[in-house]
Amino acid sequence: MAKVYGAVTIDSDRCKGCDLCVVACPTDTLSLQPKEVNDRGYHYAYPAHPETCIGCAACATVCPDACIEVYRVVDRQK
Repeated sequence: MAKVYGAVTIDSDRCKGCDLCVVACPTDTLSLQPKEVNDRGYHYAYPAHPETCIGCAACATVCPDACIEVYRVVDRQK
């Protein structure tokens, strides 16, 4: 049976650290960078636990700046 995994990419240069994606994620995959800031001075979102992503795209849906892309990866085991 095939298993579906998610993969998240975040444009950290455009992210303003609004925290909406972190709150919307049902699997706690995303977090805000605690120490680093981007060129605009914001603590940006990043996939803290990428292995837990299920590809639901809730984070991309709520992102007001469209900084997040979600991909679904299918693992077909025989």
